[in-house]
Amino acid sequence: MPEIPRTTRRGLLFTGAAVSAGALLTACTSNEPKKSDSPAANNQPAADDKPGKPVTIGFAGPQADHGWLNAINENAKSRAAKYSEVKLEITEGSNDTAAQIGQVQTLINKKVDVLVILPADGKALTQIGLQAMKAGIPVINLDRIFASPQAYRCWIGGDNYGMGLNAGRYIGEQLKDRPNAKVIELAGMDNLELTKQRTQGFDDALKNYPNIKKVARQAAEFTVESGQAKMAQLLQAQKQFDALWNHDDDQGVGAMRAIQQAGRDDFLMVGGAGAKSAMDAIKADNSVLKATVLYPPTMAASAIDLARAVGQAKGVSGMAELEIPASITLYSAVVTKDNVDQYLPTGFS
Repeated sequence: MPEIPRTTRRGLLFTGAAVSAGALLTACTSNEPKKSDSPAANNQPAADDKPGKPVTIGFAGPQADHGWLNAINENAKSRAAKYSEVKLEITEGSNDTAAQIGQVQTLINKKVDVLVILPADGKALTQIGLQAMKAGIPVINLDRIFASPQAYRCWIGGDNYGMGLNAGRYIGEQLKDRPNAKVIELAGMDNLELTKQRTQGFDDALKNYPNIKKVARQAAEFTVESGQAKMAQLLQAQKQFDALWNHDDDQGVGAMRAIQQAGRDDFLMVGGAGAKSAMDAIKADNSVLKATVLYPPTMAASAIDLARAVGQAKGVSGMAELEIPASITLYSAVVTKDNVDQYLPTGFS
């Protein structure tokens, strides 16, 4: 995700979400590659969970003051615990740029083998990423991207444009046979690049459905309170519409309250991120919420897998290359009642 332009508490919040490719990104663990005439065969993994070379991974992220961010930390911890040879050095987390730089500096001084960093502000933390790389510590840049590719060995993160695109496609298919259909959008914070990307993807998808028109848009702040207040305004202004796309499941809790208080059930709603509460509502199928588009916090588990692979000088299982990729963009899957059971284990609180 592009860097956040400011580092206030609200400026740090972002969500989204597809099931992570974590299971496919577990490191190859054979200690010696088998000789073969085929270069690709050199990277065939042994059992994915077989212990390999000991690796100390430093993990630094922002303060977990949002459901998605807390899920990031929990995914990193649980993934690292899966490997007996992996030691995880995790920082307390901070939304203050200077504090997070200091935390990463401490991990560099400890000479960890690999760093996983989800920066509070990608641009502001670029120099510390460069410092780590120059010190010979590979960096896995998680989601909010550094300003220079020299500051990281691999970037892994979500697809904000893809979130909007898939939300728009889902709504478009539901309304494609409805003449003069109307949709509205409850966005995130407009000063964030990720919000602009989600809106752009949504608008681009709707271009494929000439019968659908977006008639209103409100920006909220990724909180329950803002979601309720802004949704109430939308409902008051729009007496009739056919679908709503809400960028974030946390603010969607508030939006649902406003919808219920207004007694409205004449439209369908699509959420964003993949909160467990949203998936539970989709499964129950007794409200306007019919789908959510994922922005998977399981990316943190995949980042641990990538860090382990780098620390053991391996590639990743399921791929022929001898090195991990330079970047991985996760897919924003649409969760509906037809597939919700598959994705429920990834839902975050």
